[in-house]
Amino acid sequence: MKKSRGRTGRKRRRKHLKSFMDGVNCSHKLEYIKLKKWLKERGFEDSNLRPAEFWETGRGLMTTKALQAGDVIISLPEKCLLTTGTVLSSCLGGHIEKWKPPVSPLLALCTFLIAEKHAGEKSPWKPYLDVLPKTYTCPACLEPDVINLLPKPLKKKAQEQKMMIQELFRSSKAFFSSLQPLFAENTGTIFNFSALEWAWCTINTRTIYMKHPHRECFSLEPDVYALAPYLDLLNHSPNVQVKAGFNEQTRSYEIWTNSQCRKYQEVLICYGPHDNQRLLLEYGFVAMDNPHSSVYVSADTLLKYFSPLDKQRKAKVSILKDHDFLENLTFDWEGPSWRLLTALRVLSLPADEFTCWKRILLGDVTSARNEQQALGTAAKICQFLIEETQHVLLQISQLKRDKENLKTNLALVEMLRSEDLKILQKSAEILCNLNLGT
Repeated sequence: MKKSRGRTGRKRRRKHLKSFMDGVNCSHKLEYIKLKKWLKERGFEDSNLRPAEFWETGRGLMTTKALQAGDVIISLPEKCLLTTGTVLSSCLGGHIEKWKPPVSPLLALCTFLIAEKHAGEKSPWKPYLDVLPKTYTCPACLEPDVINLLPKPLKKKAQEQKMMIQELFRSSKAFFSSLQPLFAENTGTIFNFSALEWAWCTINTRTIYMKHPHRECFSLEPDVYALAPYLDLLNHSPNVQVKAGFNEQTRSYEIWTNSQCRKYQEVLICYGPHDNQRLLLEYGFVAMDNPHSSVYVSADTLLKYFSPLDKQRKAKVSILKDHDFLENLTFDWEGPSWRLLTALRVLSLPADEFTCWKRILLGDVTSARNEQQALGTAAKICQFLIEETQHVLLQISQLKRDKENLKTNLALVEMLRSEDLKILQKSAEILCNLNLGT
């Protein structure tokens, strides 16, 4: 059949607009040309992937041919991967092997990234370093004003993350000083806190999991990191399925897709079934309409709804603590989680039913009265969290007007909180129907 050639300008314009919505090809940019040349020298066969800017996800990779389930998305040769092996074969190797107590694989990689970035033009890794983000949005890098707006459990983890990097910096100062013979400048100015924070975030957000045999020159922490240039441009979606791993036959790290992907569409992979708090903590972004997302209820919030005059309150709390029912209590798209309802059922037990607590932990419902009280309290907690979230969203919009410099980071927390609000409103609706039912 002959193709019709009478295509109108309007159709062509629409097609151009659609391609802009799909993604804007960036492979002509010098940094990507240099990166592709560098990868080719290391044995990477040019695939169907092109760097592009996408409306929703920012920088990512688009495919120039349709992908079917079972296709290899990317195959990156071992020579392109940056691992602790790379670090040991560099000029840092000898210093790391001599240093006691041994450094962790993580610190070795951080040190290498800082040293190579400092080397500038002289670094063989420059084409890769040039495409790495200059700054990150992991909670560890956020301003205190922004951290304060995070949900309580995430705020606590963000502060722990910050303290962990500070502790790593403090405990590594002597090791950094020992590298002085390698540098003309003072190591104190090269290996400063912001350099370590940048390197730590690069590794935390971008490494693929790859197990390496333990080496004596490293501490006992697992050596499971590999930085994968180009491959690390692939963005996350909770709705796709992929298979990934190191292929011993081809000596390459490979990713296969289990989903289809249209030509010129963004190729997405899944970093794991993570909720938004975990995605923000580990990778510095939030996924909209994430099916794995939940809103956490802290033990303090939970206990506010139960009278301190209840004689069995102390016993109930210690039962929940002993059976690990005071952590990971959540609302999700399907309403209150089983764990949250179980904790509420135990706390709602009247004195004459208190001995039934074991049955509740096994998943039984003891009485209609107990069930009604648990669901009623769940609805109150949900309403409280809705109001709290709305209040924070109001604070964020005011701060966005006042603090221009924090706009990007505030927008991230706003996305997280807006998603939380949607989940809570959905849960409130579900609870309303359940309460009517009982």
